[in-house]
Parts: sequence; structure tokens; C-alpha cells
Amino acid sequence: MIDVPEVNIGAGYRDKQVGYFRDDAGFARYLDAYRDGFAALPRPSLTADLPTALGTVRAYRFGSGGGTPLVLLPGRQAATPMWAANLPGLLRSRPVITLDLLGEPGLSVQHAPLEDDADQAAWLHESLSGLGLDRAHLLGVSIGGWSAANLAIHAPRHVASLTLLDAPMVFGSISWKMIAVSLGSVIPGMPERWRDTLLSWISGGAKAPRELPEGRLIASGMRDFRSRLPMTKTLAAEQVAAITVPVLAIFAGRSIVHNAERVAATAREVLRDGRVEVWPAASHAINGEFPDEIAARVDSFLTMAEQRGASEYRDLPDSR
Repeated sequence: MIDVPEVNIGAGYRDKQVGYFRDDAGFARYLDAYRDGFAALPRPSLTADLPTALGTVRAYRFGSGGGTPLVLLPGRQAATPMWAANLPGLLRSRPVITLDLLGEPGLSVQHAPLEDDADQAAWLHESLSGLGLDRAHLLGVSIGGWSAANLAIHAPRHVASLTLLDAPMVFGSISWKMIAVSLGSVIPGMPERWRDTLLSWISGGAKAPRELPEGRLIASGMRDFRSRLPMTKTLAAEQVAAITVPVLAIFAGRSIVHNAERVAATAREVLRDGRVEVWPAASHAINGEFPDEIAARVDSFLTMAEQRGASEYRDLPDSR
């Protein structure tokens, strides 16, 4: 059973510049998809709504072992249930914490406007602090990868390492195809079959989203939730070059988000401590396509990062 917070519902939230569900029916539709997807996950050992200055952030902890936890950040229009394929493998070596992104569809609840990249880092930093974490490894897919890198730039104190799965706007701008998908996802009244087409396109031809719980979740988020987020900006090369923790950047060769080889070349050039790979067979839906391979690669990367010892990590003060 999932604890459901009091979420923002209705157009009365429009002038408050926060994300909200369009109506009660839309939230009910979304919650059904969330619950169905959540049923496929391992049972969490902790569920928490973490207070921050900008809203409450829904967090789940899976696994009860020790060690530095791995924090998962989902893609746009997604939330914790998207990790169903990944959690079993990732949990073999360490506890895992998932967060629903603030301002996106999910069970995090935005209370104040997010004005810029620093605000996007602030709520995430406060969430990790609220969990009592000293340091954590961060893994983000798509915009979750951008969020992880953005945190390492603005508020790096809790960040032990970064794993970025086909993250856009970290090492270069996005493609016109991705711009078309992004615009299409927010057009009111778009027919469901068109939303299915957009999701299939970004997922490398995967079957229609309503055939999968996580697809239903994303499709409902596109239809039933209104985000009021600042425009995501491509991170400056000098900002990325200043990241001191180890970074594993994996790009999908069939991604429509960007030119994988081009952004990989940029990543190799600018990262101070990076391991950069292009997986030719993967689409932007890489986490669902290759869960076992990702778990194995992440485990070896995090083992390496931890063996180097905390003394090699530069514990920078927060910039805020």
C-alpha cells in the first residue's frame, strides 16, 4: 500500500507557478498507473516525504544493508515505478534510494516556484540532507542524469559519484527530434495514439506505452500533469569540467536525444575523472533495455570509486 500525500490538483495552482494535476480524474488515472507499476518493485524498507524549501520530495529506500547508497533519479514524466527492471540487479551490492523529481509527475509535491538551475539543485541537496546521508552515489537516466550533474555543480557535498544514462544537455544540446517530443508531450488534448507514437519514437520503437505499467505512468504524466519548471539549460563546459567526483557516462547509440558519438567525444574531453561509453544497440530507454548490463557496469564502477577512498574526493562546500 502506498501512502498518498496531498498533491496539487486543479487550475487554481496555475498562478502559483508550481506543478499540478489537471483534475481529480487525471490524478486518479495517474495514481492507478503508479500503484500498478509500484507493485512490480521490491518492498521498500522506508517511505518518506522529505520537507524542503521548495516542496516535499517522495523518497523510498530499498534494501537494508550498509554501505554508501545509490540514489536513482528518473527521467522526465516518470517516477519511482520506472525502476522495476533495474532495482533487483542494483540491490545486489548496496541499498538503493529512489526519489520522485520535484515539479514532475509523481508523489513529490511542489510548493514554491523553481526559478533556475540552482533551485533544481537546492531541493535535491535538501532531500539528501533530510535522509541523513553523508555521501551518496547518484544515478540518473535522461533528465535525471542532468539533475545529478547539476547537483554536483551547485551543491556537491553529498555526491560521491555520478552515473549518467543518456543524459541530455550535460555535454551538448538536444536534437530537433527531442525538441519535437518535448513540445508534443505538453500539448493539451493530444490523442492517446499520438502520445503512444511519441513515446515509441523516443524508446527506439518499443510497443505502445499502455501495454506496460511504466508506459501508462509516463503517458498519464504527459496527459494529466502540468509542469511549471524553468527551461533546462545545457550545462557549461567549464561547469562540467569542475566536477571532481568520478563520472560514468553511458550514451545510447540509437538515441534520438542527441548524437551519441558527438556528446561522448565532448564528455571525454571535458570530464576530469570520467569513463565514457557508447552502447550502440541502446535507445534512450536504455535502463529498461539493458537492466542486467547496467547493474553489472554500475557495480564495477562504484566498487572502483569506493576503493579509491574518501580521501581522494574533494569535499567542496556548497555554493549556496
